[in-house]
Amino acid sequence: SASAQFKFGLKAGVAVNSLKFNEDIIKADNRAGFTGGAMIEFTAPVLGIGLDASVMYVHRTADSYSDNPDYAEIGKKRDYIDIPLNLKWKINIPAVGKVVKPYIATGPAFAFLVSKQDASEFFKNKKCDISWNIGVGLELFSHLQVGASYGIGLTKALETVKVVDDMPAIDGKNKYWTITAAYLF
Repeated sequence: SASAQFKFGLKAGVAVNSLKFNEDIIKADNRAGFTGGAMIEFTAPVLGIGLDASVMYVHRTADSYSDNPDYAEIGKKRDYIDIPLNLKWKINIPAVGKVVKPYIATGPAFAFLVSKQDASEFFKNKKCDISWNIGVGLELFSHLQVGASYGIGLTKALETVKVVDDMPAIDGKNKYWTITAAYLF
């Protein structure tokens, strides 16, 4: 059709998070969390280019380990309200476009911390975490979207609160995979 499409829907999925630290003193393993919320999408006619925005609750966890026991409890659980804003291109393939459309998406995400702020005696979670998402997916029957995206942390998710004599300034950035399914009305 030649008219623009505006859709809204519900979205849920899995978030696999890892904290990347600027110092090798601390290592963090990937951990699975979950995400869920609502989304809206606007697509321009013919071109298949549009915008999508979501408001998502995201539960992220991290298992950190270090030779120093003072760093063992860093960022165990962090809950966010995440607002990703993506530019999306739906690729219309003739003959199957009504059944399946692949898409690519990219854009910033703004995550606001809603869980406790102190990660440990030495670290503090930041209130806002900004990242850049790059993703791919499929739209099935013009209503169901299944996608995967990778988020690259642009700002610090946590940082040193007070520095002990032998402790360097340490900060960590979120890096994460998100796999979601959305139903659009």
